Amino acid sequence: MIYLGLPQWQHPKWARAGIASLADYARYFNCVEGNTTLYALPNQERVLRWRDMTSDDFRFCFKFPATITHQAALSHCDDLRDDFFTCLAPLANRIGQYWLQLPATFSPADLPKLWHFLDHLPDTFTYGVEVRHPAFFDKGEDERALNRGLHQRQVNRVILDSRPVHLAIARNEAMREAQRKKPRLPVHAIMTASNPLVRFIGSADKEQSSELFTVWLDKLAEWATQGTPYLFLHTADIGEVHSLLHRLWPQLQQRFPCLTPPPAFAEQASLF
Repeated sequence: MIYLGLPQWQHPKWARAGIASLADYARYFNCVEGNTTLYALPNQERVLRWRDMTSDDFRFCFKFPATITHQAALSHCDDLRDDFFTCLAPLANRIGQYWLQLPATFSPADLPKLWHFLDHLPDTFTYGVEVRHPAFFDKGEDERALNRGLHQRQVNRVILDSRPVHLAIARNEAMREAQRKKPRLPVHAIMTASNPLVRFIGSADKEQSSELFTVWLDKLAEWATQGTPYLFLHTADIGEVHSLLHRLWPQLQQRFPCLTPPPAFAEQASLF
């Protein structure tokens, strides 16, 4: 099995393909990145609407707020952490994993803070950690210490694959912005717990993106024999994600027959 989703569940360009709400999105995808909570917590009415629009098989992967990961840097933030869990409590049985997206300033020297934070989280949920400091990607002792600590705690290391964006020629502003903002880091495909999470950012070069994705077909299938991986597909302009899906969905269905038929825009590359 695999959980497959996008970084959001709604975009104006998707409406003509029949995806105008979370309920529509959940007909095709069984998980979603919860980026909204990085910036602000939703009110209870909104959380309850999300629950009503999904089934118990659907999984949300919400990010911890930036007030915890960036402003507080994981220190002295018990109240913020508790508010986060309380806010999303109505979705407790639909949480795929809660996810710490740490800034590039979070260095190996800060690992004790990470272990302290993780060790005081409720053990009823699955967690992931995304790091961006270069020292965590040099295959040295710093990276080994990170991987050991995550493995010991059964916490997933979130993997960002931004190669397509940085290897492509930027022909529009969306690509130029993506090349400015998306981290350019080595891709280390490592499984530290049973739900590895991969974020693949495709480019406007469909053939290049498809070629670079090929390695993930084998890796995700391998991981699926040991656990349940998560895959989130991105593009520089997420409104144009249909082009990437059109390329990758048939390949994924061959490896994972459990996937539903794709949304209309995944089959009609000229839809928009």
